[in-house]
Amino acid sequence: MSLFRVILSIIFPPLAVIDKGCGSVLIVFLLTAAGWVPGVIGALIILNRS
Repeated sequence: MSLFRVILSIIFPPLAVIDKGCGSVLIVFLLTAAGWVPGVIGALIILNRS
C-alpha cells in the first residue's frame, strides 16, 4: 500500500480501489454514500488486504 493510495483513499475512496475489481468499487462507493468515514475505512481495509 503506497502513500499515494492512502491519500487517495482519504480524499476519494472509490478511486483508490478502482483496480481491485468491480465488487470492491461498488462496496466502497456504497459505504462512501452512507458516510465518508465508512468509505475511507472500507477502502483502507481493501487496500491493506492484498
